[in-house]
Amino acid sequence: MTRRPSLPRAGTPVVRALACALSASALLTVAACSDDGGSAAGSGLAASPLAEESTAPARLTEAGARAALITAADIEDDWTQVKDAATWRDSLLVGRVDVADFLTAKTNAADCQKLLDSLYGEELLGKPSGASALTGFEEGQSRLLYQVAAYQRAGLDRSLAWLKSLPVTCDEFTATDAKGGTRTVQVIDSPLPDEGDARQGLRVTVQGTVDGSATTLTLNVAAVRVGDDAITVTAGGLDGGEEDSTQRAVRQGTQRLEDVLAGKTPTANPCQFD
Repeated sequence: MTRRPSLPRAGTPVVRALACALSASALLTVAACSDDGGSAAGSGLAASPLAEESTAPARLTEAGARAALITAADIEDDWTQVKDAATWRDSLLVGRVDVADFLTAKTNAADCQKLLDSLYGEELLGKPSGASALTGFEEGQSRLLYQVAAYQRAGLDRSLAWLKSLPVTCDEFTATDAKGGTRTVQVIDSPLPDEGDARQGLRVTVQGTVDGSATTLTLNVAAVRVGDDAITVTAGGLDGGEEDSTQRAVRQGTQRLEDVLAGKTPTANPCQFD
């Protein structure tokens, strides 16, 4: 008489292994069956959290912000990088806007005051909300300040919209310094390369007197948004504006920031200039 083999008891390793295999098989069967012939949407199963994380944009880190800064090679010409760019301030940008210039729109005076203060304080887009880095270059009496920073998206969009409005609200106005001297300020649009997700360029001219001599400060200003981050460029001086260098900084700088956010290492030396 032969003995019938005994069945494994519940809870033994063999039973647990069989249960896992059956569960996995059931999940595969459910995922494969759907109303549209096998789409994930019809299965009712959520996408993998890991897959969702892989598509999220990278956050700008302090190291990434520094890596995204342009170099002298990016802007060509005879620019020399300096170490004290964070201390730059131009006294011609200090002044109180004359509200009497704005007879039909008093609020415009506040916008123009904000422009002067932002240019002087080097916070054209407001205070960064995250990582930031800056660098500066000199050429004769001209300077180029370049910044990379992370911002809150809503605030960044408001700042860009504000910059876009300035050629209308602040096309020309006067400001008075602490000694009673007056400055005439003009603001016009300045075209930028089609880089990043959004952008705005300005040309700001300040005519005043320094040490008894008539002086004109001309600045090319640019801001470019890439996701929740942005680059800003302020270039010019007493020798005039620096439109070409500003445009090169925008092209190369935007590419560097996009490379950093994509996890790439920015190119050390650009292969060509337009």
